[in-house]
Amino acid sequence: MERLQKVIAHAGVASRRKAEQLIVEGKVKVNGKVVKELGIKVTDQDRVEVEGVPLEREEPVYLLLYKPTGVISAAKDDKSRKVVTDFFPYIKQRIYPIGRLDYDTSGLILLTNDGEFANILMHPRYEVEKTYVAKIKGIPLREKVRQLEKGVHLEDGKTAPAKVKVLSVDKKKQTCIIELKIHEGRNRQVRRMLEAIGHPVQKLKREQYAFLDLKGLATGDSRELSPHEVKQLRALALHGNK
Repeated sequence: MERLQKVIAHAGVASRRKAEQLIVEGKVKVNGKVVKELGIKVTDQDRVEVEGVPLEREEPVYLLLYKPTGVISAAKDDKSRKVVTDFFPYIKQRIYPIGRLDYDTSGLILLTNDGEFANILMHPRYEVEKTYVAKIKGIPLREKVRQLEKGVHLEDGKTAPAKVKVLSVDKKKQTCIIELKIHEGRNRQVRRMLEAIGHPVQKLKREQYAFLDLKGLATGDSRELSPHEVKQLRALALHGNK
């Protein structure tokens, strides 16, 4: 179920704010009855009319993008910088990213027009695991790695335990490649975690989102998720990542 104004906005009829105005003005019907309440939720089975015209629901789309660095994880940007939706000029539906990847972080990001699907995957309660590979300054001692594994104290609270693996060490350059698996999605979380243990990130990439990876894709490439992958993601999120 989704809020009525969101369904209207997703159908491309009006912005969400304009949709709210249309509802309050009594210009929206659900199953033949005028609705003026903003809190009402509808399903795919409900018949929605806006100013007497039946609403045509958009076909849901589910996309995977190998986001390059220097791209904003948003549907639009007020500074006219490149955004993730720019990679899909052929998609007619109003798509948006599920969660975000920092401007200077590359890797796997999902986009959709399915609000319920996006909310399930983004909700911290569902613990969808994300895998990051970072090149960091310095070589962390075992106790520092243990800190990441137990949870790091940040200004917005302690992080959940992470799974950590040191992939390679360059003693000459005093750098290290490290893999982190986390299920939270706080702002710049991986960078802040590594900074908190004294090893700032030089380069960061999200390699996996749950069971999805970037195999066969180059930076800027994308593909549609298969119906089976969409089902798997829903099941994984709702039934736990154990």
